[in-house]
Amino acid sequence: MLFYIKHMTITEVKNALDQKDFLDTARIIYKDDPNWICPLDQDIEAVFDPNSNSFHQHGVCTRWILKSEDGQLIGRVAAFINEKKAYQYEVPTGGMGFFECIDDQKAANLLFDTAKNWLSEKGMKAMEGPINFGENDTFWGLLAEGFTPPSYGMNYHGPYYQKLFKHYGFSTQYEQITNHLDLTKPFPERFTKIAEWVANKPGYRFECLKASEIDRFAQDFMEIYNDAWRDFKNFVPLEKQVVMESFEKMKAIMDEKLIRFAYVDDEPASFVVILPDANQFIKSFNGKLGLWQKLQFAYQRWRGVSRMRAIVMGTKKAFQKHGLESALFIELKKYVMPKKQYQELELSWVGDFNDKMIAIHQATGATFGKRHLTMLKVF
Repeated sequence: MLFYIKHMTITEVKNALDQKDFLDTARIIYKDDPNWICPLDQDIEAVFDPNSNSFHQHGVCTRWILKSEDGQLIGRVAAFINEKKAYQYEVPTGGMGFFECIDDQKAANLLFDTAKNWLSEKGMKAMEGPINFGENDTFWGLLAEGFTPPSYGMNYHGPYYQKLFKHYGFSTQYEQITNHLDLTKPFPERFTKIAEWVANKPGYRFECLKASEIDRFAQDFMEIYNDAWRDFKNFVPLEKQVVMESFEKMKAIMDEKLIRFAYVDDEPASFVVILPDANQFIKSFNGKLGLWQKLQFAYQRWRGVSRMRAIVMGTKKAFQKHGLESALFIELKKYVMPKKQYQELELSWVGDFNDKMIAIHQATGATFGKRHLTMLKVF
């Protein structure tokens, strides 16, 4: 499908050459930005591959590339409909993501309009973005503050992107707060006292993930997550297949001892998932993962990194005032501190509506790092 508007050409991605152009667009736009770290091509392509992304079982997606009159890549965008979530909003709402564009409002408007029109044809009345066709732990939100190198899976955008969204008519649905914890400093005294008291309570135990028992831990994760998040707006329960896919994606970089579960009288009660920041591995790869990069990756993984990212935390409703999150952090620090390897933990991200988790971040002594925006455009 081709459209010619004001000397720009927008093309739906249909073949391998289009896919390459879609991936290359970001490399071109950020080529002079020292803070940008190119996501792995295979990670982005997996989103659009029905064999890798189970969201295709209950949704549809497509994507486009934008070229200037002389054939230069100047933008890209994707649109998708998650049938399980689209009708939980006030009006049927689709998704828009993987947006990249030069600093040109006309170009941005054409990309936004293309996504909007495709969604409208399929019955949607609004679009949320920039979001992922998948879970919200990766490729989610518009970076609005904290233009520093991103951690693995976190969106990075140029400072002018917010202007492009705002001028098109997007409004902020909620803010996503990322905080940073300096691991070279002790936790605040009050936090430590509470955490150690909780960790030693009878009937409380803590386990790190074991890859050999991945099915059990995936089940525990799903049970805790679905209970913890059930009252939040537009929540869609996780399915086992999605959890297993996520764990499978993490395998290449995970340190099992950084993924912790808390149990109360053997009932799964709380968890935290932390990963070494793979962006410190892949910064020089420019999105590629061939044989040479895989060898480098293996070496860097063995050598280790200095930053971690907390992907997600969750605690069942019945245990949310028990201090389990504090105890999990204390248990983790007992492992991390003697290694003298990790210096920073990125706590990302927490919605501004999640007062309890924001309070936990503050209690640890974490400081502000980044702000992303999840935005909405009603048609």
